[in-house]
Amino acid sequence: MSSSKSLSLHCVNSRIWNITKAAEFKDVLAVMEDYSPEELGAKLKEYGITAPDTKNLLSDPYPFNLMFQTSIGPSGLIHGYMRPETAQGIFVNFKDLYYYDGRKLPLAAAQIGQAYRNELTLLADISSSGIKHFVDPENKSHHKFSDVSMLEFLIHEQTSGQSAKRLCIGEAVAKGTVNNETLGYFMGRFYMFLTSLGIDKEWLRFRKHLPNEMAHYAPDCWDAKIESSYRWIECVGIADWSDYDLDVHFEKSGVALVAEEKYAEPKEVEKLVINPVKKELGLAFKGNQNNVGESLEAMNEEEAMEMKAALESKGEVEFFVCTLKKNVIIKKNMKKEHQRVFTPSVIEPSFGIGQIIYCMYEHCFSTRPSKAWDEQLNVFRFPPLVAPIKCMFEEATKVLYKELISVSISHKIDITGTSIGKRSARTDELGVPFAITVDSDTSVTIRERDSKDQVRVSLNEAASVVSSVAEGR
Repeated sequence: MSSSKSLSLHCVNSRIWNITKAAEFKDVLAVMEDYSPEELGAKLKEYGITAPDTKNLLSDPYPFNLMFQTSIGPSGLIHGYMRPETAQGIFVNFKDLYYYDGRKLPLAAAQIGQAYRNELTLLADISSSGIKHFVDPENKSHHKFSDVSMLEFLIHEQTSGQSAKRLCIGEAVAKGTVNNETLGYFMGRFYMFLTSLGIDKEWLRFRKHLPNEMAHYAPDCWDAKIESSYRWIECVGIADWSDYDLDVHFEKSGVALVAEEKYAEPKEVEKLVINPVKKELGLAFKGNQNNVGESLEAMNEEEAMEMKAALESKGEVEFFVCTLKKNVIIKKNMKKEHQRVFTPSVIEPSFGIGQIIYCMYEHCFSTRPSKAWDEQLNVFRFPPLVAPIKCMFEEATKVLYKELISVSISHKIDITGTSIGKRSARTDELGVPFAITVDSDTSVTIRERDSKDQVRVSLNEAASVVSSVAEGR
């Protein structure tokens, strides 16, 4: 009896220890990215984590450069880096984009192209796309936010070791979990986009960046991560980068990348404005007066306050214009302001095309038993909207062929002459959502891949039926 009680207590204690340890591991995983290299190395040693295949001890963590370095010039002494993202060109061309779009905000531009990152992963695809959505820093609302505000999906804040929880995006923005409506709008739109591709909504979550991994100038940043058999894969990044990029480009180029808000009624404000000595300005700079104005407009608040203090004590101050490499004299006065000049903030959704396609393949893949239950058949359950081949049929009927082309439905003709069952299995494995069997000169049968339902329609209607279902109409 004593031995039995002792054994029972041991089992209970063992279960309690396992539950406690599991909770501890869960907490560590939730905040792992917030550890310093030294703290992370200590955790690896504390839990005895080794290489999975060789069981060798791991080296201490150290900083890893994600940019590819190369050599430039005939001697190769100049170092350069291949671009780690695609969309910097949008910042450089902001002034032209703003002009061509009617000088109004919000303004959005998208770019797709090649990017190069020194990542140790098989899924580090170099094809990526990014959107730069420029907004007024004092108004980051979105006029279409109501379209997505009721969407509910998994949100992982990573605070206090909490796991991801299902939350309405409208509520998340209202509570301040998500910084602003424009960020929330893009999170909702990407949730709709990814699930429409066939991504399982239970395997999709949005993870908030921890303070130590967020750029110092970023008010908020989120990743859309998709779970696969490989790991949780980061597929989309949605960040508020404030006005940092445009400011840095101005500092290096001397070109002010700013926007204006025109007032309905002029406002009388006290402001630091250019009041140059015209004779000296004309002799020294001739037609370069605009450079001076742009430099003053691009001053930050700290620089403006320093200039204000100098003006109050001296009455005037010399101001250095970097693009001209000259000084101009600035004086303080009152004037009526017809517009507000500011540097826009940018909300950036960006996504890796290869990562998304990989996850789509895995989430859409399944198996089902054959009709005779003697084997498992492979099936790709691509949604009709994104399936590369929409339908397949076994006879090259001219009427059907022309009709499918006229409505831009991609299709394939099976000329193998095998049985209907084998043809169906082949189309399922390719992810083709619809298979068409020609019954007669006037009618066909359309079979849907996932439900296996069949419907008979006239030959002339087949193309329009497939087109309507494939496009969700």
